[in-house]
Amino acid sequence: MEAYECLEPWFEKRAGLAAADPERDAVRSRIIEIGLPLADHIAQRYSGRGEQVEDLRQVARVGLVLAVDRFEVGRGTSFLSFAVPTIMGEVRRHFRDQVWAVRVPRPVKDAQTRLGAATERLLQRLGRTPTPRELAGELDLDVDTTVLALMANNAFRTDSIDQLRLDDDPPTSLGAGIGQEERCYRLVERSSVARPLIAALSAEERELLHWRYFESLTQTQIAERLGVSQMHVSRLLSRIIDRLHDQAVVAA
Repeated sequence: MEAYECLEPWFEKRAGLAAADPERDAVRSRIIEIGLPLADHIAQRYSGRGEQVEDLRQVARVGLVLAVDRFEVGRGTSFLSFAVPTIMGEVRRHFRDQVWAVRVPRPVKDAQTRLGAATERLLQRLGRTPTPRELAGELDLDVDTTVLALMANNAFRTDSIDQLRLDDDPPTSLGAGIGQEERCYRLVERSSVARPLIAALSAEERELLHWRYFESLTQTQIAERLGVSQMHVSRLLSRIIDRLHDQAVVAA
């Protein structure tokens, strides 16, 4: 099997063929065939989260086809660095659409759908990012529901996608944030239990959650604020979410 890291010559060949040339479709099919192991590998990374592996493979392969059709050779980006986030984005959308439909409490789901417009209004009015309390007032909701909606709204924005760099990311970056965000969803599911547990966190821990899930800062941005490494921030967040989740299981 040819390495999918070296597909650029195939894209160059396709680019040199006329749109009506039947060989163009043959080249496209060959590129997709070579890229299938990549799609299947990414699908496997997301297995064990309530979805059949075969379903995830199909979704990942759709992402591969999208990447092949959208990639423009000669723009200074390798196909691999373009395809990985495209495929993973397709899988993430699948999880978001499937999980969001059945697992998030209705009041939180309803609040989440209104967050975008409310945030934009307050940004215009205040000239800064609104606080959860200000958003709650704008939405005419209690602060707890608004906080949980903000957490749910960010639960699939993992740094492993947002900051993907194949040459310098730690080896676990492709899946490092998924488990952490999944535990966040479990906390949202147990909203009545999670509220007092979050309130009992230290001020520093609540601030860390606020930056990550309310202000939508990436782990790298948080690390810059604290003057520590991104990996240290990841460990801190994971520890907080782990503890909250364990306490929620005991309290439920």
